[in-house]
Amino acid sequence: MQQTTNTILMVRPIHFRMNEQTVVNNYYQRVIDNVLPASINKKAQEEFDAYVEKLRSFGVQVVVVSDTEDFDTPDSIFPNNWISFHQDGTVAIYPMFAENRRHERREAILDTLEESGFLIKNIVDYTAAEDEDIFLEGTGSVVLDRANKRAYCALSPRADEDLFIEFCEDFEYTPIIFNANQTVNDVRRPIYHTNVMMCVAETFAVICLDAIDDKKERKNVIKHLKDTNKDVIAISEAQVNSFVGNMLQVRGANEQLFLTMSQSAHDSLMLNQINQIKKHCSIIFSPLDTIEACGGGSARCMMAEVFLPKV
Repeated sequence: MQQTTNTILMVRPIHFRMNEQTVVNNYYQRVIDNVLPASINKKAQEEFDAYVEKLRSFGVQVVVVSDTEDFDTPDSIFPNNWISFHQDGTVAIYPMFAENRRHERREAILDTLEESGFLIKNIVDYTAAEDEDIFLEGTGSVVLDRANKRAYCALSPRADEDLFIEFCEDFEYTPIIFNANQTVNDVRRPIYHTNVMMCVAETFAVICLDAIDDKKERKNVIKHLKDTNKDVIAISEAQVNSFVGNMLQVRGANEQLFLTMSQSAHDSLMLNQINQIKKHCSIIFSPLDTIEACGGGSARCMMAEVFLPKV
């Protein structure tokens, strides 16, 4: 199984703003004062376009789909939360916490991938869980080590333990479950998505171990990373606030590996951390300040990896 792909699906926003339905448990979202909504969307589009151009300049294949006017979907820029693509031709569709995010799921996006020559053999749909207020937000909630068939999940209002285990049974992954917290007004609260504090690449992992308060859980996560020969690069909670954990390893031209991240994430890395990453691959970064502030997500959230076979 491949851990990385050179094909990424990205959705260009047309309604981007701070989503009032997600701010209740995404503590990374911030209000940008004195900026009109239309200006925020325009700025997000500019950041999106520059990021796509940057990825393509390194040979990453980016399939861009525009959001639709049909619904009010402020978070459509983060498609990895509602869909994941797998090497055997299976697509998984996930239940979403925010009601206005459920409109992001569009069959037209699957049609676009099929038109681009990808083969979809099977769809596993978990969205009925929404009726019971049970959620698992795709590769936001679940960080996959595809090559070693291990799945990491930090439990939160958007990551249900039983549904995660069901996913792991369906896709034959070993589940690694833990709790990850951040300090909000001096109180420890669950980090809303695992991929904000953890990134698993082919030969290394970037992770905020300080977020895992329970020592046994922390040891268990480290054990699984070490058992799969990952070089563990520890980051701080302050760095997580700059989206250092929200990274993704991709393939570019000539199968070259890159770790993608935002400018703020890159600027927050220490020199020794950069050197540690560069032992494994090169780095791509792009400014995503507006998207990060209003959306509470960053570079990795914007990318749904396409592992589907070609027709």
